Amino acid sequence: MVIAGKVFRVVEQVSIETIAEKLNGYRNEQTIEGSDLSLLTEIRDLSAGKDELSGIISRDVPVRLRQREELEVTFRTVDTPFLFKQRKPDMLLLVAERKPVANAIANLFSSTLFLSLGGVLNAEITPKTLESYHRRNPEGTKVMFFDGLEIPNLDKISLYGPSISDTSLYPTYVSQGNIWYAVVTSRKYGYIVGVTRDAVVTVFNRMSVEDFIEFVKDEIFELIGTTRESPGD
Repeated sequence: MVIAGKVFRVVEQVSIETIAEKLNGYRNEQTIEGSDLSLLTEIRDLSAGKDELSGIISRDVPVRLRQREELEVTFRTVDTPFLFKQRKPDMLLLVAERKPVANAIANLFSSTLFLSLGGVLNAEITPKTLESYHRRNPEGTKVMFFDGLEIPNLDKISLYGPSISDTSLYPTYVSQGNIWYAVVTSRKYGYIVGVTRDAVVTVFNRMSVEDFIEFVKDEIFELIGTTRESPGD
């Protein structure tokens, strides 16, 4: 089963204890227009450690079913694990969900914790760091996408195969563009992992969400810079 998540930076100065206090008991209900149903979003199962806070954000997602000539509105409940991790001098947030939903949850956290958007921002992995991550196990790299190329009418270009760094095209693309996505094999864990510059992480192996979170904490968090760096750095 493919598992995906996205890492964010918490740019406001806040402690794990303060986050736990503000998120504890969070509950929000919204009525579906034209229906008697209400959708519930709540945070539960908070667990705080010395430098991290984990929990579940539970969301009711509307589902519209056509039953003959009538449209029936119901919902399903989706549970998404998250983790705040303090690291000096900043804090990271992992939301174990695909990018669009993870972005929405990050904005919800920002509004809840700081009463406005902008307190939780996209994390960034520089192209040089992605290249370094690939070089830990170059034979295990499966896919690499580049952008920022100087070639006219080519916005993005990709390389596929087991020996990408041995091709003549690889040094050309690295020198003329920036790596924005790579599918590599983790030397330490053996997982096949897709990583983007904006810290979207996808593991293509069968694994639990708990193992996914531990992997991201151990291997991906260290790739993220503590300050925003330009794509060409």
